[in-house]
Amino acid sequence: MVVATHRPSRVLIDESAIYNNVTHAVADLDDSSALFAVIKADAYGHGLLRVARIALAAGATGFCVAVLDEALGLREAGYTQPILVLGIIEPQYAELAAQHDIAVPVAERDWLQKAAKSLTGELPLKVHTAVDTGMGRIGFTSDADLRAAADYMQAHADKFNHEGIFTHFATADSLDKTQFHQQATRFNQFVAALPVRPKYVHVANTATSLWHRACHSNIVRFGVGIYGLNPSGREISQTPYALQPALSLESALTQCKHVPAGTTISYGATYVSAAPEYIGTVPMGYADGWLRRMQGFHVLVDGHECEMVGRVCMDQFMIRLPHAYPAGTKVVLIGKSGGKEITLQDAAEYAGTIHYEIACCLSERLPRVSINKISES
Repeated sequence: MVVATHRPSRVLIDESAIYNNVTHAVADLDDSSALFAVIKADAYGHGLLRVARIALAAGATGFCVAVLDEALGLREAGYTQPILVLGIIEPQYAELAAQHDIAVPVAERDWLQKAAKSLTGELPLKVHTAVDTGMGRIGFTSDADLRAAADYMQAHADKFNHEGIFTHFATADSLDKTQFHQQATRFNQFVAALPVRPKYVHVANTATSLWHRACHSNIVRFGVGIYGLNPSGREISQTPYALQPALSLESALTQCKHVPAGTTISYGATYVSAAPEYIGTVPMGYADGWLRRMQGFHVLVDGHECEMVGRVCMDQFMIRLPHAYPAGTKVVLIGKSGGKEITLQDAAEYAGTIHYEIACCLSERLPRVSINKISES
């Protein structure tokens, strides 16, 4: 997608906020643990290479991504730190991962057998066995199958390096700890079933690192906390350290017009002005990831909350203004204006989703602009 640099809509990324979030997380680690920065999905919309650079400067020692291509992108950019892909890759790409020293998960013994056919043995493939303790996503579900896979890797040590074992908690961000403790117990059983404990044993996502200590994990997979977002939304408000939101979103008016009562706005004429009103047009829409269902939400103009009226279009939306403003007046969608603030959480709650989705939906058409830059040194 072409980046739209010749319009005022843009995402601002506060590098100092990312740096501070990672620094606090690293300081909160115990002596035996390391922090791997989760920078999948273009670092939750914040920029893969930008966040990789800042996270390393702040003390991260490895990375987690979702797909092999993200890992290859880091290697091509010159990053030599450990990288773990969190999603299952196709077995025919096992040799490609091994050549680039990229660790991958395995959830079935059959996958190992298929992958072995593509592995030359010149460099063994680093493998982290995924175990399903209650997430229901990927992972071994029986001790016997896990042992069989571990035995297979041990018997084919020229092809496989069983580097780690991990699981993912489904409710670490919830006040109710019942399932969390059940999953922790099950994970410990899986680890005990292994003939040899691998180098990395890890369960801790951001929520686990903030509110739990479990399973003697020696990697924290620090994800949404990097970006200053509370993984529980508003359910658990207290965190061991302040999380600083790194993303803001802004645009500017392209037009402001005075319309009489009875004027229809946008597709479907779903909004009709009840009285003479000032209507402003903002050059952003659902093609930029500002979702169509945001109709009726508000933005900030000069400290005023201005309702989004009419349906959000692909490339534009309209707002009701308190009075006339000139074209070029700043419009804040996420961030602060005149003492008021709109957060990703606010937008997510209105849209009936989570802040992760709002951040990830912001499309590549929106330029990402760094502020408060952190140097590499």
